[in-house]
Amino acid sequence: MLRATDPLPGQPRRVVVAGVSGVGKTTLAAQISQVLGIPHTEIDALYHGPDWTPRPQFLDDVHRLVAGDAWVTEWQYSDARPLLTARADLLVWLDLPFATVTLPRVAARTIRRRLHRQPLWNGNVEPPLHTFFTDPEHIVRWSISTRHTYRERIPALDAVLPIVRLRTAREARGWLAGPLRAAG
Repeated sequence: MLRATDPLPGQPRRVVVAGVSGVGKTTLAAQISQVLGIPHTEIDALYHGPDWTPRPQFLDDVHRLVAGDAWVTEWQYSDARPLLTARADLLVWLDLPFATVTLPRVAARTIRRRLHRQPLWNGNVEPPLHTFFTDPEHIVRWSISTRHTYRERIPALDAVLPIVRLRTAREARGWLAGPLRAAG
């Protein structure tokens, strides 16, 4: 597993960004896209249909995405992960401290999106805030309940593709400006 300061083994052209919900995967994926000059596809936009229903063409869209020569996306959704992993040439693991960074981020983002009724994918908006208490799959609760799964899943992929583990926002900024820029 590579650290934030390690040089990359080559120029990445197909990159997945992994991490718990709310850690900043989409933001980092967009930044990687800019540094490398390759397109970013937000996987949530492929997955979520109107009224938060999964789009039936989701996996077809993921197949089309991974067939491309260059792309960046988030490493999520159990059906999509194997397809993404098989074609990616780099996985970036955003593994920020949960209690002090990720949890406040996901809570603040959820509240901001709800209060401003910010349209998300296919016209969806965050549900009312009280659903935190009633919906076991509420995004904040989901983030809490799945926060340890990446520490089990990702190290197993080290034999499959290069992994860069970023543990702080400072490491992420340094990696973007340093090893990633040098490889791109």
